[in-house]
Amino acid sequence: MAQMQPFRYQRPEADKPKKIVWLGKTDRLFATIQVITKGGETNLHSHAHLDGLWYVLKGRGKFYSDETTLVGDLGPGEGILIPRGVKYWFESAGDEPLEILQVECSDKAIMTHNELMSDRNDFTPVKRAG
Repeated sequence: MAQMQPFRYQRPEADKPKKIVWLGKTDRLFATIQVITKGGETNLHSHAHLDGLWYVLKGRGKFYSDETTLVGDLGPGEGILIPRGVKYWFESAGDEPLEILQVECSDKAIMTHNELMSDRNDFTPVKRAG
């Protein structure tokens, strides 16, 4: 029988460009907080089975629907919903590290951790100026 899972978030040291803190997961849903000092998820991709919600806690993040089309320039208290199958990529876009809550829900039950992580269709590397 499934049980409730209390969790507590403590921001990790920012000694790498990206750190992921797992808050919890079930067979259909997972939640993380990503702390991003540089970059983000910079390959244009989609998830075949995951609907995603991203919510900025601190910093700024920019979300794109293709190589150059900006859909959201988000700050604290702002977020974006990305339905399964929709292409996107995002990057940290401010002077301070981006702390962003990620909640993903699958339309398939009993997804293992590896299945959740591999449910990704990469399309093209994003070529950015600079």
